[in-house]
Amino acid sequence: MAATAVRYLRSVGASTTAGPAPVDPLPRPDLRAVAEDERLPVDPAEFRRVLGHFASGVTIVTARDPDDAEGPAGFACQSFASLSLDPPLVTFMVARTSTTWPRIARAGAFCVNILGADQGALCRSFAVSGADKFAGVSYEAAPATGSPLLDSVPAWIDCRIQTVHTGGDHLIVVGRVEALGAADGSDPLLFHRGRFGRFSE
Repeated sequence: MAATAVRYLRSVGASTTAGPAPVDPLPRPDLRAVAEDERLPVDPAEFRRVLGHFASGVTIVTARDPDDAEGPAGFACQSFASLSLDPPLVTFMVARTSTTWPRIARAGAFCVNILGADQGALCRSFAVSGADKFAGVSYEAAPATGSPLLDSVPAWIDCRIQTVHTGGDHLIVVGRVEALGAADGSDPLLFHRGRFGRFSE
């Protein structure tokens, strides 16, 4: 995996000697494929419909590689979770087809911005592929990694990439928490069955 990462970084002109060990942005193990005479175990549309009943919070994962001429990178992410208390680890999942993930991998770090109940529009702007997602968005550098910490988010977690695993058509990214913070009294943005929602008393 390390050799693959070095070849990838060299191909995009990134340094392979300074800083932390590089992260392979696209691990490529052999994946089981469904044979032509084998039915899928579940219908993809039904899979999405049923799993959509699981309500979750919503985040924006951001990163900044000083050598990236495109500037900061980020994407809206529903599949985020805490993983371990000792050591402090979190995880998120990203599609292997994502064009943002390789930029986060090159940065070697990321900030998870947990969105509040009134930030649905911000989430939508980061869910659009190919757009300038940071246009008009205010942020500061997260204290440990310098990743973009978006203004007015109720909570944030600043991390360095620890490892990346494969999970079918997604990658499972594990980050070691370096710093974090939260504001009291903020309601979260929720996502359920394709729609945003919020708590009601």
